[in-house]
Amino acid sequence: MRNLIISILLVTLMLTGNLFSQKMKFTTLKIDDSPIISFRIQFRVGSMNDPKGKEGINQLTARLIAEGGYGDVTYKEMLEKLYPIAGRIYVFPDKEVTTFVADIHKDNVEKFWSIFEQVLTNPRMDESDFVRLKDLQMNFIKNTLRRENDENLGKYYLQTMLYENHPYGSIEAGKISSLKSITLDDVKNFYKKFYTQANLTVGVAGNFDQKFLNKIKRDLSKLPVGKPNVVKLPKPQKIENIEVTLIEKKTPSTAISFGFPIDITRSHKDFYALMVANSYLGEHRTFNGVLMNKMRGDRGLNYGDYSYIENFIQDGGSTFPIPNIPRRQQYFSVWIRPVLNDNRHFALRMAIREVEKLVKEGIPEKDFEETRQFLINYSKLWVQTQSRRLGYLMDSEFYGTGYFIDEIAKRLPKLTKKDVDNAVKKYLNFQNIKVAMVTEGAQEFSKDLISNKVSPITYQHSNISQHILDEDRYIQKYPLKINEKKLKIVNAEEVFE
Repeated sequence: MRNLIISILLVTLMLTGNLFSQKMKFTTLKIDDSPIISFRIQFRVGSMNDPKGKEGINQLTARLIAEGGYGDVTYKEMLEKLYPIAGRIYVFPDKEVTTFVADIHKDNVEKFWSIFEQVLTNPRMDESDFVRLKDLQMNFIKNTLRRENDENLGKYYLQTMLYENHPYGSIEAGKISSLKSITLDDVKNFYKKFYTQANLTVGVAGNFDQKFLNKIKRDLSKLPVGKPNVVKLPKPQKIENIEVTLIEKKTPSTAISFGFPIDITRSHKDFYALMVANSYLGEHRTFNGVLMNKMRGDRGLNYGDYSYIENFIQDGGSTFPIPNIPRRQQYFSVWIRPVLNDNRHFALRMAIREVEKLVKEGIPEKDFEETRQFLINYSKLWVQTQSRRLGYLMDSEFYGTGYFIDEIAKRLPKLTKKDVDNAVKKYLNFQNIKVAMVTEGAQEFSKDLISNKVSPITYQHSNISQHILDEDRYIQKYPLKINEKKLKIVNAEEVFE
């Protein structure tokens, strides 16, 4: 009799979701006057879980969930259901997490959720959608990266250089050869293994009630319970001097990305000091940074020059990063948007020299005060929408910190110039760097790099101040200690093959 009662209780718990829902995590942001309900449904799975030879499977799985329909409903039919209620589902697969994002007006939330929960728990995974999305993923590598977007080609390749023989070592889209080997059954099995309650964090923001949260718990309890996805991360390989890879491509301009892993994330107190230093050096798409002012503003070398102390993906047409791409290991990088090939050597020298100056000289007192205040105010713009606020809240929980924007407002006023200078000296360097350059005539250029050939800048106009010309004469001879043994030349058409 006792066993029968226990069995009935267990079945009841399973049906109501109370047993399985204990495996889920919830992040909620209640905003009583909001007409919108925002969802960020996040699974602790990313490209770091791609099996060897199946690189790209997580991104393919995520897109097939979001863009493949559900049950017997095709993707086209799903879009027809979403259109009248202004609903749309996005997915952002990264290294460690994959996040499904949606916003819907509260009047339509029940209709939308009835679709969204089916997309997550009962994805259609039809062969035709699988083929369509796999072709799109391969075309992204073949056409978008290799042929159309030199900037992203260099940025993506740099990450593979920084994380050789590491779980972060392949790009989210994978490789052509691995994508060709992935079958629909591979995707279905990957989904069952990793898209589980144990790996699930449900983010909800807006004017919702407990009844709706309970419904979410019950509906997502259809997912397998699973077990937590834990991947041990080794330290990235040590860099010896300046290790360069030249990606050969017929192009009149050269895209440059360089960087190195750093030991801290947002969970470390020194991260906030590095934020100030980085903003001074090269805040993304602003004229707040030294790199932007000196390379574009003073010299007109290119469109933009920026630096980062963590992985950065721009959110649409804004200047802000997308949230929900957290990583347990981060890297410092500099992005030099394409410069004329004649100026590639000079641009590389100049950017590395500016990093050296920051390390050796520190941040000027006046610039420290201005940059610190700028960041306190600027960071508030990162959370203009409730969806972004929710995303930053989830990231803060990932890193085990207080709400990131509040942490910035609390910590930055207490920082001193000495704190920033010490953090720069501790975590940044200018001697051991990996460089990816998408360029033409790589063989000849490699000789110039190794020999430290003088590289005068070529200006398109003559209205240059004497101060800048004097500095140029030093930069054109600035020594770069290239690791000749590690210098590689690869053909763009073979990258990510």
